[in-house]
Amino acid sequence: MSKLTVAAKRLLVGRPFRSDKLSHTLLPKRIALPVFASDALSSVAYAPGEIFAVLSIAGLAYYAYAPWIAGLVALVMVVVVASYRQNVHAYPSGGGDYEVVTKNLGPTPGLIVASALLVDYILTVAVSTAAGVANIGSALQIVGDHPVWFSIAIIAVVCAANLRGIRESGAAFAIPVYAFIISIMAMIVTGAVEWFIGADIKAESASYTLNAEGSLTGLALLFLLLRSFSSGSAALTGVEAISNGVPAFKKPKSKNAATTLALMAGLSVVMMIGIVLLTLYTGAHFAEDPEIQLVGVPEGYYQKTLIAQIGEAVFSGFPIAFYVVSLTTGLILVLACNTAFNGFPVLGSILAQDRYLPRQLHTRGDRLAFSNGIVFLAVIALILIIAFQADVTALIQLYIVGVFVSFTFSQLGMIKHWQRLLRIERDPNRRRRMRRSQTINGIGFSFTAVVLGIVLVTKFLAGAWIAILAMAVIFFTMKAIRRHYDRVAREIAADEDDMVLPSRVRSIVLVSKLHLPTMRALAYARATRPDYLEAVTVNVDPDDTADLAREWEDRQIPVPLKVIDSPFREITKPVLDYVRRTRKDAPRDIVTVFIPEYVVGHWWEHLLHNQSALRLKGRLLFMPGVMVTSVPWQLSSSDALDERIRMRATRAPSIRGRMPGAVYPPDNATDTGTWSRQVMGDE
Repeated sequence: MSKLTVAAKRLLVGRPFRSDKLSHTLLPKRIALPVFASDALSSVAYAPGEIFAVLSIAGLAYYAYAPWIAGLVALVMVVVVASYRQNVHAYPSGGGDYEVVTKNLGPTPGLIVASALLVDYILTVAVSTAAGVANIGSALQIVGDHPVWFSIAIIAVVCAANLRGIRESGAAFAIPVYAFIISIMAMIVTGAVEWFIGADIKAESASYTLNAEGSLTGLALLFLLLRSFSSGSAALTGVEAISNGVPAFKKPKSKNAATTLALMAGLSVVMMIGIVLLTLYTGAHFAEDPEIQLVGVPEGYYQKTLIAQIGEAVFSGFPIAFYVVSLTTGLILVLACNTAFNGFPVLGSILAQDRYLPRQLHTRGDRLAFSNGIVFLAVIALILIIAFQADVTALIQLYIVGVFVSFTFSQLGMIKHWQRLLRIERDPNRRRRMRRSQTINGIGFSFTAVVLGIVLVTKFLAGAWIAILAMAVIFFTMKAIRRHYDRVAREIAADEDDMVLPSRVRSIVLVSKLHLPTMRALAYARATRPDYLEAVTVNVDPDDTADLAREWEDRQIPVPLKVIDSPFREITKPVLDYVRRTRKDAPRDIVTVFIPEYVVGHWWEHLLHNQSALRLKGRLLFMPGVMVTSVPWQLSSSDALDERIRMRATRAPSIRGRMPGAVYPPDNATDTGTWSRQVMGDE
């Protein structure tokens, strides 16, 4: 890696941390809340809007169902959070839903949950970023006009912040998250006071007429309400992130994680119910298709987000507060993707450790963060943002399917977990506590299973099938990766019979010209003391080959030179055929092929050198019983050679101007053949 690249990496990521500094990256509750709960907290910024958007299809009168739907969503959240408090105490290792399901229901259900969580984390980044840009765009027109580009920039910044480490990203994101909580609470309290004193506050959209697409009754009305409920259930996304992040908490880890869960649930419920009630009080209209459903809107009307409309109405005499609400809402929605940037890499590391994902996702980077997982998540989220043009309504249809799959399987796994412990527990008090925990998880399973069914029915054709397809693709991909790793492990498993030595070692040095890299390769090959050593060159140009053979003989190189004819001027195939024949003639022998290579210092120099060597290595590696050894020769552009030049210049000023590392005959040498034999070790 060049010095410029290293400097850029240090500027972006920071200095590397030692492995024994991992404990210093653990989070207190005040930092863990914005790190792991920002997704769930930010969901209240768009979940109420989705409830009203679906109800708008039936007309303004159906807005009356919104408080009941929001109350039901809040009830489900309380039940799910109570259930997950049992999870973090029972499984504090950080595997979360994947670990719970795998240990209690088996590896296949565990993989289903893992694929669901991976899809959910990816969608969290895309949906949160798009929603954040939409909220900021309500206050800043330039952001609203270019949502895709701003979304891309935001994901890149959040990715870079997480590459610096979880504690650093948490500290940086804590202020915007708390600013959002304070601004929303201030808006709710202000609206409550204005309602109490009878102030007449109206949202900008209250003057427009909301047209219904048709009168709904019976099953059609039920389906609409269920769809509204499933969209509002997006408020529950992110709850599972805390159970996956328990190892990142300071001790006592489980207790701190459970407390953070309770704080997150309390804040989310209060803010969501408050926003729904303020929507009704201010008369704000939020339509699924405002250009068609809203009558009286001006041409080119841009529908502001629900929070922006409420904030503008509540703080009508104090516009600064409106901008604070809009910007902090946009910021927390943007930073909500930070939850996924913490959860996805940890889950990816655990799956990689279990050989379901590439091993590269298991290791930590310079700053003790799972850098490969962070970068991978950012790339996939960017693809989604571009594909769906940062459209929240389109993206959210793919959302929450995965999270409710993991909720449901996790609660079922916890029920079995407590049942297994109850079989061996005899203490009455402990059994009573276990029964209580099992009851909580049983209620959680019932609620989440029903919600999952509603989500699948109401959102499948609207786009949820894409998320289900993605889950299936990830599931079978992880299965295939595991089969590959298992097959490799079986193939390379060693036992006492695998120490059989080869009969002989036959070494081949590939030669194109008789220059310094070739001389070094010949010297190194001889130093390995093979049973048989020869140099091989391919006759592409007869004149060049004749010159090489003549020079070889003049220098009296003590290694036989074999010339391979190539009537079609190929280099790779004749060498491969010769090595293959050598192996066939002596199948118990090991063949070692030495390839001289240049080491260059600039990327463009790679295009000018070593192309034949790369092709040969790539083909020889697939031949059984053949070893390939690269013998490097540093050119003057390489950093290593620059260092050697400085060292040699310091030690022996009299030989300046000569190539460091090269072997030159002494100034008084008259017989170069004798000198060559001395270099090769014959004299």
